[in-house]
Amino acid sequence: MKVNKVWNTVGIILFVFILALFLTGDRWNLEAAAAFKNVNTIFVSIILEALPFILIGVLASALIQTFVSEDQLKKWIPKNPFLAILPAAFIGALLPICECAIVPVARRLMKKGMPVHVAIVIMVTAPILNPVVFASTYYAFQTEPIIYWGRFVLAFIFALVIGLLIYFTWKNANPLKGQASHHHHHHHGPRNKWIETIQHASDEFFDMGKFLILGALVAAIVQTFLDRAILVEVGANTILGPLSMMGLAYVLSLCSEADAFVASSFGSQFSVASILAFLVYGPMIDLKNTILMLAYFNWRFVLRYIAIVTGVVFVGILLFQGIL
Repeated sequence: MKVNKVWNTVGIILFVFILALFLTGDRWNLEAAAAFKNVNTIFVSIILEALPFILIGVLASALIQTFVSEDQLKKWIPKNPFLAILPAAFIGALLPICECAIVPVARRLMKKGMPVHVAIVIMVTAPILNPVVFASTYYAFQTEPIIYWGRFVLAFIFALVIGLLIYFTWKNANPLKGQASHHHHHHHGPRNKWIETIQHASDEFFDMGKFLILGALVAAIVQTFLDRAILVEVGANTILGPLSMMGLAYVLSLCSEADAFVASSFGSQFSVASILAFLVYGPMIDLKNTILMLAYFNWRFVLRYIAIVTGVVFVGILLFQGIL
């Protein structure tokens, strides 16, 4: 798709710029040398911590995409529209697929007859409720169990609510565009499947890498140059804190295997609820995901989906703050 080509170009330019910046930074006679060093330190630490989990995640995702078919997934879903939501969430938990890769999977499930709300539950749970993301979140917040457990409990509950709301507001209407699928799978043997697995893993790694670099850079710059008092004030606000972190998650479009490391860098300025808003909202919907959804689904469905996810996460986080 043309969108992917644009993102690839932007990612390459950004990578070259940052590389040149860090390689030549010590030659610059700048008064802001200390600030630059701080940006560099935060940026590199986020990248190094996140990379192992991205590698594990893309490999697991590629294996799932190649060897697990949509027909196999459909067999595990009950016919009853309400009973189907719970197993759909558990299926999502078993699929370590990032939020961009799960969109075409959800589309194919719908084309094969899976109810829209059930496919959506799988789409919102797969990027969050899987072992790789749990491991990365645990590693980033080892001393704060309320965050790594809270992320998964809240995401699970929110996914069920989102599924119900999609069912009641969309019913059996078709959300899909009439275009042909961009993904053609022709398996002729084990060798072809392994080649396809490697291709999937490679594509996802470079796709995730672009957004990880951008997210790490933005996080480093914000923490270095934005007045810390402002950050603390916004982060402590029960309304602005979650909203600002949800907005940041939407714009950064980080993969769920790496977002915990960016979120942890804001831990001293933002409340637990705000951090959880970032960690739950981003994998469910972000800018990159919106662009992909608009390629597969009609715009009315995409807008309704964004409104439902945003409302459920925001209200849910406010209720969670009340419990805390």
